Amino acid sequence: MSKSFSESYKAAGVDITAGYKSVELMKQHIARTMVFGDTSDLGGFGGLFHLDMNGIQDPVLVSGTDGVGTKLKLAFLMDQHDTVGIDCVAMCVNDIICVGARPLFFLDYIACGKNVPEKIAKIVSGVAEGCVQSESALIGGETAEMPGFYPEDEYDLAGFAVGVVDKSKVLDKTTIKAGDVLIGIPSSGVHSNGFSLVRKVFDVENADLHKKYDELGGKSLGETLLTPTKIYVKPMLKLFDAVTVKSVAHITGGGFYENIPRSLPEGIGVRIQRSDVRVLPIFELIAKEGGIPERDMFNTFNMGVGMTCIVAPEDVDKALAALKEAGEEAYVLGEVVESEESVTIC
Repeated sequence: MSKSFSESYKAAGVDITAGYKSVELMKQHIARTMVFGDTSDLGGFGGLFHLDMNGIQDPVLVSGTDGVGTKLKLAFLMDQHDTVGIDCVAMCVNDIICVGARPLFFLDYIACGKNVPEKIAKIVSGVAEGCVQSESALIGGETAEMPGFYPEDEYDLAGFAVGVVDKSKVLDKTTIKAGDVLIGIPSSGVHSNGFSLVRKVFDVENADLHKKYDELGGKSLGETLLTPTKIYVKPMLKLFDAVTVKSVAHITGGGFYENIPRSLPEGIGVRIQRSDVRVLPIFELIAKEGGIPERDMFNTFNMGVGMTCIVAPEDVDKALAALKEAGEEAYVLGEVVESEESVTIC
């Protein structure tokens, strides 16, 4: 046991013994993620991961980093801290899967005004759950107590993930051509983007977040908004095994109009029938309450589509079947066309 203690540092607002307790409380959650690789014990200066190269001829490491953003404000207001860690992992690993890579490990960074070990452990429990869902190991992280920089009851959460893919299996969007098919995979809700607009629309600091809405299936606004970002790693890996996927887009900030074009080559676009988009009720409520034009909604939110992929027309049925077997009710969202306009919703 460490004998490290500083009364002077504690008087300045930093209790290093709280940090030690946080680490001890985290360990039970982190242990859940360790079945996926040999790793070092928590608390060292660097996280170790034994990379299994079986079946990989020419490895390419793929990294991603992101945070949860102002969705954290909802967690503060609801005093619910065990789901935002899932969001943090999801935002990183969902990007990694877009190039065909399998996530390997994850590190988190929590900065707070006051280290309350039980709260930190709840946050990390969500991170661990996200790692379990994405089959990645939580091999380390950092908790920084920063009094005077953050309010005592607030924190920020960010993360970093690394994955691997055989170079021959990196998705190649240059193979996309007119006639290919755009498949949509449903989201679980707002995920982790657009919350600055969401907070303004509902005036969440003053709203009754426990109020239940018929439009939301009887769920409360707070519960619906805090629904964790869906992690697509397992279904996408099954899809990659079933068919040749030409590209994948993670629909995050910027919605359809910013993210789908990133998965397309020059001169190629997608045409989507508005009536084919399975919009979730929360987005209809946001649009109604905020008086937000539909074009802005599709340029801000995922609208019920968390991930898209493009396959050849002859692979559509097999792709949908593979995703259904993985628990995803995916559907044909649109068609690929020759166009200088990357996304057309009509």
